[in-house]
Amino acid sequence: QVQLVESGGGVVQAGGSLRLSCAASGRTFSSYAMGWFRQAPGKEREFVAGVTRGGGSTYYADSVKGRFTISRDNAKNTVYLQMNSLKPEDMAVYYCAAKRGFRPPDDPPEYEFWGQGTQVTVSS
Repeated sequence: QVQLVESGGGVVQAGGSLRLSCAASGRTFSSYAMGWFRQAPGKEREFVAGVTRGGGSTYYADSVKGRFTISRDNAKNTVYLQMNSLKPEDMAVYYCAAKRGFRPPDDPPEYEFWGQGTQVTVSS
């Protein structure tokens, strides 16, 4: 069992930055690929970024490439999402998710564990 707790959300002006963190419980964090997803009101949950279990490879949705950076620290059982140049369309609840294995899929049902989410609000 893995428990995930996100933090770092908040209100930011367009063009600003936020850093999300996701702390995981358990001793097997490095066995899991990790993903960040987001869900805006009335929309489906969508893939934002993913990182392999060792942190060597990262993947991004086209909408965030060049602006967001995912990273992980397996010694701290934590995955991060650095979000720069935020836009109003980035506003959503952001979730981290864990899937046992090497590569992070971009399909939400493939993930085994989810955090409770953290709200990101971008004002224009």
